[in-house]
Amino acid sequence: MWAFLDPHLLWLIFCSVSSAVSSPVYPYSCQLQGQFHLNGMHKAGDVIMGGLFEMNFFAVFSDLSFTSEPQQPTCHGFDVIGFRLAQTMAFAIDEINRNSNLLPNVTLGYSLYDNCNVLGIGFRASLSLASGQEKQIILHETCVGMPPVLGIVGESSSTRSIAISTVLGLYRVPMVSYISTCSCLSHRQKFPSFFRTIPSDAFQVRAVIQILKRFEWTWVGLLVSDDDYGVHVARSFLSDLNQSGGGCLAYLEVLPWGEDLIELKRIVDVMRKSTARVVIVFAHESHMINIMEEVVRQNVTGLQWIASEAWTSAAVLQTPRLMPYLGGTLGIAIRRGEIPGLRDFLVQIRPDLHQNSTYGKSLFWEHTFECRFSPPPAGWLEAGGALCTGQEDLEKVETEFLDISNLRPEYNVYKAVYSLAYALHDMLQCEPGRGPFSNHSCGSLQRLEPWQLVHYLEKVNFTTSFGDQVSFDENGDALPIYDIMNWQWLPDRRTKVQNVGVVKKSPFKDEEVTLYEDKIFWNAESKKPPRSVCSESCPPGTRLAQKKGEPVCCFDCILCSQGKISNKTGCCPEDSWSSPQRDQCVPKKTEFLSYHEPLGICLTTASILGTFICAAVLGIFIYHRQTPIVRANNSELSFQLLLSLKLCFLCSLLFIGRPRLWTCQLRHAAFGISFVLCVSCILVKTIVVLAVFKASKPGGGASLKWFGAVQQRGTVMGLTCVQAAICTAWIVSASPVPYKNTQYHNDKIVYECVVGSTVGFSVLLGYIGVLAILSFLLAFLARNLPDSFNEAKLITFSMLIFCAVWVAFVPAYVSSPGKYADAVEVFAILASSFGLLVALFGPKCYIILIRPERNTKKAIMGRGSTNK
Repeated sequence: MWAFLDPHLLWLIFCSVSSAVSSPVYPYSCQLQGQFHLNGMHKAGDVIMGGLFEMNFFAVFSDLSFTSEPQQPTCHGFDVIGFRLAQTMAFAIDEINRNSNLLPNVTLGYSLYDNCNVLGIGFRASLSLASGQEKQIILHETCVGMPPVLGIVGESSSTRSIAISTVLGLYRVPMVSYISTCSCLSHRQKFPSFFRTIPSDAFQVRAVIQILKRFEWTWVGLLVSDDDYGVHVARSFLSDLNQSGGGCLAYLEVLPWGEDLIELKRIVDVMRKSTARVVIVFAHESHMINIMEEVVRQNVTGLQWIASEAWTSAAVLQTPRLMPYLGGTLGIAIRRGEIPGLRDFLVQIRPDLHQNSTYGKSLFWEHTFECRFSPPPAGWLEAGGALCTGQEDLEKVETEFLDISNLRPEYNVYKAVYSLAYALHDMLQCEPGRGPFSNHSCGSLQRLEPWQLVHYLEKVNFTTSFGDQVSFDENGDALPIYDIMNWQWLPDRRTKVQNVGVVKKSPFKDEEVTLYEDKIFWNAESKKPPRSVCSESCPPGTRLAQKKGEPVCCFDCILCSQGKISNKTGCCPEDSWSSPQRDQCVPKKTEFLSYHEPLGICLTTASILGTFICAAVLGIFIYHRQTPIVRANNSELSFQLLLSLKLCFLCSLLFIGRPRLWTCQLRHAAFGISFVLCVSCILVKTIVVLAVFKASKPGGGASLKWFGAVQQRGTVMGLTCVQAAICTAWIVSASPVPYKNTQYHNDKIVYECVVGSTVGFSVLLGYIGVLAILSFLLAFLARNLPDSFNEAKLITFSMLIFCAVWVAFVPAYVSSPGKYADAVEVFAILASSFGLLVALFGPKCYIILIRPERNTKKAIMGRGSTNK
């Protein structure tokens, strides 16, 4: 039934005044009945910051029988580094309280809890911090404890941060993590109030890929932990590696939790048999301890390890036993920073300074000086153990607690505390009536709402005393920066983790990797970076052939195909051909219908010959223009026809020679217009023949009147202008252009003109065909007219030749490759032009030159002698 009551009401119902024994400073305290006890350190203040830290390695829970009240879990395995992280937060808050420029007149307090490396305990602590209902120091008999926190610094793992932020995000309580790197936490809809001062794994993955590219390691193995951290890293790594094209995975293995010897043996066996010499490990320190035990047992040497930030600085792995295997490791490490005054603060720690904060300090004291506070465990004194006095001197004992030379997670904690402080400071600087909230209101210290702080936390931008800029992007991620570390094995068998570079990203640039290769220690006899590729680059004259079922990095080298070479892994470009040795590229031969080859010479000669013949016939007709045979055959149309035939012969020259833009555009236009002009003259001549015949009949004299010289010229020009319009539209919409064709021959480039628009070319030819067929039909109908009108027979025969040539042209043109297509078109032009010239003007020239006695009016009219 308690679940249905308001928690604050429960607090009042079960609040009771206890004795002053629990706290000599604050004589009253109360707690919720059955409340889970949490171990932590507290300090009062106007505003409280919460913190979740791993001060113990594990917790032991009692069996749940449900027949008696469950016992509180006990935490064991004191973690000195986790305690130092908590003390760093306490130091940062004290430093802020002493700073008169940051949060003046506001005192910060803290509540720092031990999560014992258990999600359940950390989850309870975070809810208690958010609600303010954990057993706390009570200032008055009113049973009112410390106020809820304005934000929480934590958690110490991605899995716990995911669980806790999912709930805290519902109430917009800001949480700033110093160590959770899972890229999934960048999902703003799922985690609206989560921030972190450590870069996301997405950036860490990209940083590792940059290192792989730097040393040309394209064949690598990947080991990840069996948790959210490992799963999301594996997904991100595979995606980024594929996108970058920088390499392939030889294997991907998930490291088990605990000492699963069978699985560990299998994984190491895979590593030993693989040809990949580079192993990337995104896992925790405990995973590496387990896997390295098996590596040593199987004596797997010669591996180049790439460490994630989770174990780059793990001192437990830097031992003489493991360094023969792990020496030379390159790792991504959290950015190292300096925190002035931290060591002085740590040295002053005493377990009796504040009764309400003795939990962590007393454990630390007992761990460091190997003593126990009274009352000690049974048998402790008899076994020679000492009692702690609390006055022991920290500086006289060797402890890593005071070693601040390598502050990495601590530096992130420091930045996280200051981020919350700057956000609160900015909120308190708000001017009433100009605030960012509804009705331009501002937040206040008296009615502080966590969601208001989230707004200001998104806009935080400051620079630490170490010189690093701190701000958050739209996903709550800080500006990413990592150090690149190298595990060095010194000649005196000492180990050293050396900073050999940095990888960072500024707001307006991509990842920038700075690597000092001369400082890197390589654990190999060559003292050089190892090679890690699935297949070596192909030698000259060969090309790569993908292995079926293998990653793209694995291939065979086979001899290049004829006409292609390889100097690395590629072949010649399309405009080149291989040398006989197939080790270099030489330019391909070019092919086009040239004036210098026999075929081109023959066609050019025929074209020029046809032009001269047309000129000669035109000269003959002009010279004999007053003779009956010339006058009887419409001399004006004959002159136009001869000029158009001359243009037909000349336009064929545009198809010969190297194609250029202007020749490609002009050749078909000139061809189309010339032939339309020619066929139009023939069509008009045919119409004239029919008109003359009709005029010779009684009452038919009007036909010549309506189709006189002016109408004849207009008809020829009108029909020709239609073809000119077709050519203009074709060139404007899809102009023919020169093209280098490499498909016909492997060793040659064929220069040709692509028509641009097949429709335009088809319409051009179709229009010529329609006029030719119309001329043929009219002439065919007039073929049996009296001999005085036998011009129709010659037109019929000429059109028959013309149509036969162009009907045969279409399939021949389509099936002819390269320059032979141009030769076919030139041949069709010449053949049809010669056919028209011979058929129409051959008999007339014969009479004019050979049989002048027949060039009389009587002979033309069919009434003269026809003796031969």
